[in-house]
Amino acid sequence: MREARRGRMPAKKLVLCFVAVACLLGAGATSLWAAGPHFTDWSTPVNLGSTINSAVTESGPAVSKNGLSLYFYATGRPGGVGSDDIWVSQRESVDDAWGTPVNLGPTVNSTSRDFVPTFSRDGHWMFFASDRPGGFGGQDVWASWRSQIHDDFGWQTPVNLGAGVNSASNDNGVGYFENEGGAPQLFFGSDRPGGLGGTDLYMSELQADGSWGPAGPVPGLSSTGLDNRPNLRHDGLEIFFYSDRAGGVGSVDLWTATRESVDTSWSTPVNIGTPVNTAGAELHPYLTSDGQTLFFGSTVAGGFGGVDLYMTTRSKSHGG
Repeated sequence: MREARRGRMPAKKLVLCFVAVACLLGAGATSLWAAGPHFTDWSTPVNLGSTINSAVTESGPAVSKNGLSLYFYATGRPGGVGSDDIWVSQRESVDDAWGTPVNLGPTVNSTSRDFVPTFSRDGHWMFFASDRPGGFGGQDVWASWRSQIHDDFGWQTPVNLGAGVNSASNDNGVGYFENEGGAPQLFFGSDRPGGLGGTDLYMSELQADGSWGPAGPVPGLSSTGLDNRPNLRHDGLEIFFYSDRAGGVGSVDLWTATRESVDTSWSTPVNIGTPVNTAGAELHPYLTSDGQTLFFGSTVAGGFGGVDLYMTTRSKSHGG
């Protein structure tokens, strides 16, 4: 109790939070939802500018539910801890410009690679990939917890999510789905044996004991190419990911699929198309809480170097 009052939680107790979440899941609860809203087409993407982007790679964006904190990873950005680090930029309101990014520091970042963060919908958990010591393979999915959801520097020591999610291969590009009425789910990319291509999409579900269950491939979404960073709309009826499969605009594109309910199959993925996808590479999509802004990385000409962060928007259409 004293630890909770101080807002601290030892790493060995972090998994107990997952147990608490699992206990709240109602037995026999249904997860059939009505089809989601309708949206307009995506707008022409906008580069986030020189405050966020630099001559190195900035990618793997994630945005807080209130839209005031932008997380991303950077490769070799001055002031980092390792080769790939997670950074955060803040703003006072959604109408203000993003502030100068700050490194999350050595509690989260390591001397290894730490990249592509994502959040639980309540903002208490951050999931990301890392090849730091203590994992199961090349890159594993790790999680950090914070007591105050608006404290961008209150993250505690990350814990490995275990053998249900992670393997001896590379497991990364994680996306969290709350799945109201059912068990929370983690979607991610992996190049483990048995897949269709270089990297396929997998899903692990939270178990009653707080552990993450054995991951299985997501039917209908992967290809014989590279598929990664699955990111779901909060109702679970729309998913975005990047892929180099045939039928794209450039070398790597953003793709999307939908479904009628969380218990039905995904539609055949479709390319988002231009103007979002270009002759370059578009990577790591992240949809905001309201489903109307998509952040992603791109190598399109005209940026500041490497991969830059961009955003595109859409609006709810009539009848949505």
